[in-house]
Amino acid sequence: MSTLSAKLGQPVARIDGIAKVTGAARYASDEPVPSPAFAYLITSRIARGTIQAFDLAEAHSVPGVIEIVTYENVGAGFDKAQGPDGGPTTTTLEDNKIWHAGQIIGIVVAETYEAAREAANKSKVTYNEEAPSATFDSSGVSSEPHKPGRGPDPKKGDAQGAYAKAPVKFEARYSTPTQHHNAIELFTVTCEWKDGKLTIYEPSQFMWGTKASAAKQLKLEPDHVRAISRYIGGAFGSKGPNPRTHWIARVAKRVGRPLKLVPTRDQGFTIATFRAETRHHIKLGAAPDGQLHSFSHEGWEVTSRPSPYNVAGVESTARMYACPNIHTAVNIVHADRNTPGYMRAPPETPYMFALESAMDELAHQLNMDPVELRRVNDTQIDPVEGIPFSSRSLMQCFDRAAAQFGWNKRNSVPGSVRDGDWEIGYGCATACYPSNIGPAACRIALTTDGKAVVGIAGHEIGTGAYTTVAVVAARALGLPTAAVTVHMGDSDLPPIMIAGGSNNAASASLVVAKACEQLRDRIAQAAVKDPRSAFNGFDPASLQLRESKLTGAGHEEDLQVAIERAGHRLEAYAENVPDGLPPSAISDMTKGQPKMLGGSSRKDVSAYAFGAHFVELRVHSRTREVRVQRTVSAFAAGTIINALTAHSQFMGGTIWGLSSALHEETEIDTKSARYVNDNLADYLIPVNADVPTIEIIMVPEADDRVNALGIKGIGEIGIVGMNAAVANAVYNATGKRIRSLPIRPEKLL
Repeated sequence: MSTLSAKLGQPVARIDGIAKVTGAARYASDEPVPSPAFAYLITSRIARGTIQAFDLAEAHSVPGVIEIVTYENVGAGFDKAQGPDGGPTTTTLEDNKIWHAGQIIGIVVAETYEAAREAANKSKVTYNEEAPSATFDSSGVSSEPHKPGRGPDPKKGDAQGAYAKAPVKFEARYSTPTQHHNAIELFTVTCEWKDGKLTIYEPSQFMWGTKASAAKQLKLEPDHVRAISRYIGGAFGSKGPNPRTHWIARVAKRVGRPLKLVPTRDQGFTIATFRAETRHHIKLGAAPDGQLHSFSHEGWEVTSRPSPYNVAGVESTARMYACPNIHTAVNIVHADRNTPGYMRAPPETPYMFALESAMDELAHQLNMDPVELRRVNDTQIDPVEGIPFSSRSLMQCFDRAAAQFGWNKRNSVPGSVRDGDWEIGYGCATACYPSNIGPAACRIALTTDGKAVVGIAGHEIGTGAYTTVAVVAARALGLPTAAVTVHMGDSDLPPIMIAGGSNNAASASLVVAKACEQLRDRIAQAAVKDPRSAFNGFDPASLQLRESKLTGAGHEEDLQVAIERAGHRLEAYAENVPDGLPPSAISDMTKGQPKMLGGSSRKDVSAYAFGAHFVELRVHSRTREVRVQRTVSAFAAGTIINALTAHSQFMGGTIWGLSSALHEETEIDTKSARYVNDNLADYLIPVNADVPTIEIIMVPEADDRVNALGIKGIGEIGIVGMNAAVANAVYNATGKRIRSLPIRPEKLL
């Protein structure tokens, strides 16, 4: 497949771009169903306690109300809900227990959305309320060490002893806030029953998982459930299998009509997952030249009362730099909150903030250039496992970005550069993300008119997945991209791994390339066996498909002729299970039990993409307003499939990193354990005026050890480390070190 890798990387416009900008792209709640009823959620106003009674008389009197479902009348026969990690989570309609504020406690069904909303607002609930525990330091929270999923937390040598002996010591604590995904598309679901079979229209990052989860909860045969999600209006980890689906399906069956649920923006803060707040304790022991002798990183994460969910980003921080003595630990703190879940670069965004801030602080303590400190501790060997990185171009990223940025003009003395009332600062940080890959299957048909149709239950979450699949198939089959039609977002298509962990580009591309190779081989075999063919007697492996022709040894013929010889319509089905996963990985995935080969869990190599961020910003000397002026970021992420959409992904991640540093925080009322700013007016995100000049550099990197196509995945690396780069620039500008995000003016007063 190395030949195919060389054909990838040119900029290609999104094949679904016109549909999206003209409104023709059909999202889940756009799907037409006959005579739908409309659902509206009743949610809890308290964070802890039980429901004593419902008074629904006034709600039932609203014209158009069909049904109101609560735990009292929903029936039985459902399994316990599962969290994003497959473990226990908070319940909804199962009983009268209240786990968190905003918990679903009822569903109103009406002829119109407006009637359902009015009835929900007129529903009265009496509670037996208990004092809730909101977050860290709240009375009543409980904590425990997490249970590592892939093995023990990274440890090596004697970190404590080495720290005690280190000539240079650094120690600090950091924290990151609660954040919510706030995708533009809400958490909608439409359920339609017909002849005992269920069709679910829901934005989903895992088509077969949504199907399997609903089938399990509803006690249906899997082939009686179909999940459709052709386009997703943003997900970022929040739109996987969830309990809402089967509740809406149950109620739809109960009322005998298709049922549409479109929750409100504020409900999305509590009926789905979020990025939990974290705390970190970093200890670095080093030599005077900056070489690390000891690294310790302990983290704390908030979760719900029943859930063990955590992200445990020490898996990545322990692998960033060469160090002979490593100690890591992760603790979970149970509070009266909804269960958190995956949010773009779930472990790395908070945990790398702590590490990259600490590295900058150590560099200042050593009077050393922060880039050079990273160079001194760069390594081609995974410091935890002792195995090589499949490739690691970290310093190439730093060197390219530093040169473009003009890092050599940086004044290392904090607060020494001004432009009128503005204090100027430079900062940098490392970006990283594990190169994950999952099992996948696909189906491809190739016709004599030189057109291909690819079917795969993939997920267009806004990253350009339709185009990625089309580009790979087109290059492998020697066709123009416009000659490839891609069908995705339907569980009737062959399965693929959940769209998370930046795995889907690699997972989809490898299986599509495998199916295309089957077609090429059939065409080539037919050509070499045909006595009338110019290729008769050739080695079929020597024949290639390019520019709509079959070529080899100076000969060529029109691809349509070659296809007709092999059969008027050629079809191929392929499965790909990465080495290191069980042979049952495809079957397991169809049951909603996905298994992914993680970049940090491989036995042959440690697989990561790397990058470097550089930031220039200004801080107003009186108002303490922070304005980022420009950023330069360089990334080495193996084979780039489409340079155009890759650039967009890197840029989007960078902007989100700026948001993480300066804007985003879900405010929590610690007395009531309720979210305060649960809307886009009060939940701060960057607008155009907040986004500076952003330069993206894609550092070429060939990696034949990460996978056969050298693809690493790019959807999440852009956000990682940018929050630290901004914090480090703020310190360079002001001399004030902010260790708790976000960086707001009041923290700089």
